[in-house]
Amino acid sequence: MNWEDFLNTVIGWATTTGIKLVISLIVLLISFRVINLIAKRIIKKNEKSGKVDRTVARTLCNVGKTVLKIIIVICLVGYLGIDTSALSALVASVGVTVGLAVNGALSNFAGGILLLFTRPFHDGDFVEVNGVSGTVEDIRIINTKIVTLDNKVVYLPNSLVSSTTVTNYTEKDLRRVDLTFSISYDNDYAIAEEIISNVAESNSLVLKDPSPTVRMTGHGKSSLEICCRVWVKKEDYWTVYFDMLEDVKTAFDEQGIEIPYDQVDIHVRRNKR
Repeated sequence: MNWEDFLNTVIGWATTTGIKLVISLIVLLISFRVINLIAKRIIKKNEKSGKVDRTVARTLCNVGKTVLKIIIVICLVGYLGIDTSALSALVASVGVTVGLAVNGALSNFAGGILLLFTRPFHDGDFVEVNGVSGTVEDIRIINTKIVTLDNKVVYLPNSLVSSTTVTNYTEKDLRRVDLTFSISYDNDYAIAEEIISNVAESNSLVLKDPSPTVRMTGHGKSSLEICCRVWVKKEDYWTVYFDMLEDVKTAFDEQGIEIPYDQVDIHVRRNKR
C-alpha cells in the first residue's frame, strides 16, 4: 500500500467511522453530565420537600443513573455499527461470573433493598443491632453506618441487619424510664414510695400522662426493692434517668432512708455439755 492509498483509507475512516466516534464521545460526555445533574437536583428537591425518604431517594437515583448510563453506552455501541448481541452476551456472562464471585455482596444488596422498603429505622434513630448500639448515620445499599455513644463508627452488613433483631429506641415519641431502688427492711416502704413519687412529680421532664408508677417489686436478701416507672419524651430519657437517681438518693439521705449494703447475718451456736 502506497502513501496515497493509506491517506485515502485514513480520510475514508475519518469521514465515516471517525465522525461517528467523535459524535458518540460527545453524546456520551454530555448525556452522563446531564444525568448526574438531574439526579443531584432530584435529591436536593426531595430533601427540601421531604416527600420521599432521603435514603430511598438517594439510592433510587443512584440506581437510575447507572441504568441510564448503561443504556446510553449500549445505544452508542449500536450506533457505531458494533453488533450489540455479542456485547449483550458478554455482559450477561460477566454478570454471572461477578454474581458468583460476589455472592456475599449480593446478599448485602438484597438486604439493603429490604431495609429501604421495610424501614425498621431511619437516619438519626438510636438502635441496637446484633449487640451494637448507636445512632444510624447512613443506610447504604451494601451496609449500614452506625455511630456508637463513644463515637466509634460501625459498618454492619445489610444481610445481617435485615435478618436479625433490631431494637429501635427512638421510633416512638415516648419512652419509659425503669428504675429500681433498694431500702432497708428497717425503713417504712410506704414513706420511701412517697418520697420517690414526690421526686418524680417534681421533675418537669416527667410526663403526667401516663402517670408515674411506684410500687414494691421484691424482697431481696438484704433490702426491699421498689420499682419506679416514669414516662418521658424520647429526647429526655437519659436526662431523667440520671436526675432521678441523683434526686432520689438526696431525698433518701434527707429523710433517713437507708440504702443497705449486701449483708449476711451469722448466728453462732454453742453446744452445751
